[in-house]
Amino acid sequence: MLIDWFTVGAQAINFIILVWLLKRFLYKPILDAVDAREKRITTELADADAKRAEAKKERDEFQHKNEEFDRQRAELLSKARDVAKDERQHLLDEARRAADALSAKRQETLRSDAHALSEAISRRTRQEVFAIARKALTDLATTSLEERLAEVLTRRLREMDGKTKAGLAEALKSASDPALVRSAFDLPAGQRTVIQNALNETFSANIRVRFETAPDLICGIELATNGQKVAWSIADYLASLEEGVEELLKEKNNLEARSEAKAELQHEGKAKPEPEAEVASKPEEPETRTKSQ
Repeated sequence: MLIDWFTVGAQAINFIILVWLLKRFLYKPILDAVDAREKRITTELADADAKRAEAKKERDEFQHKNEEFDRQRAELLSKARDVAKDERQHLLDEARRAADALSAKRQETLRSDAHALSEAISRRTRQEVFAIARKALTDLATTSLEERLAEVLTRRLREMDGKTKAGLAEALKSASDPALVRSAFDLPAGQRTVIQNALNETFSANIRVRFETAPDLICGIELATNGQKVAWSIADYLASLEEGVEELLKEKNNLEARSEAKAELQHEGKAKPEPEAEVASKPEEPETRTKSQ
């Protein structure tokens, strides 16, 4: 069989042209598309890895923030509980102090009321006792007893010390009015003469004297002139006794107040007990008064 080399060459050329055409218009676009797809896939995978890493980072950060938030929340709750506990204790202490203060104030009010009532009763009792004593002595005083008081006045005049005598002499000398002698009853002429002579002898001068009755004097007599006075009466004893009783009651109240204060301080542990002062048992007997009016 004879080979047609022209045909073979033509077919070879056709094959080469076909291969070139296939490579040019078919394989290369396909390969380019494959390469492009691989690149796209590679890029997408890289993006996916980056996004996954970013997501992991964000997840870790979110988890860290959650942990930090839980820690802060726990701290805030702990602080809130501590503050609430402190505030509760503070309110309890305030309520306790207010209750103690109210109780102390109530006790003090009760003690004050009881003390005021006791003082009122004691004061009324003293007033009644002294009023009865004055009334009884006034009723028992007689004219003869009042006459004897002239002797008491003359003796007091003679027994005056130098200073008192000089002061009374100066008052008698500078007085423009007569010296006033007061007694509860009208003194008889003989007693007036005795008093007049005692004054003249004591002060070595003719002393002008005016006599006057004074029902308010209880078994007493007094000489007054120019702001100076020499007096003696049972009323002075009663007044002195009343003052002594007042002093005793004041001292008693002071001792009670100090005792209560020390008891409160001892209850708080801030003081130790101290010995209490003794109260005098009775007032001193009054002396005849010579004073400036």
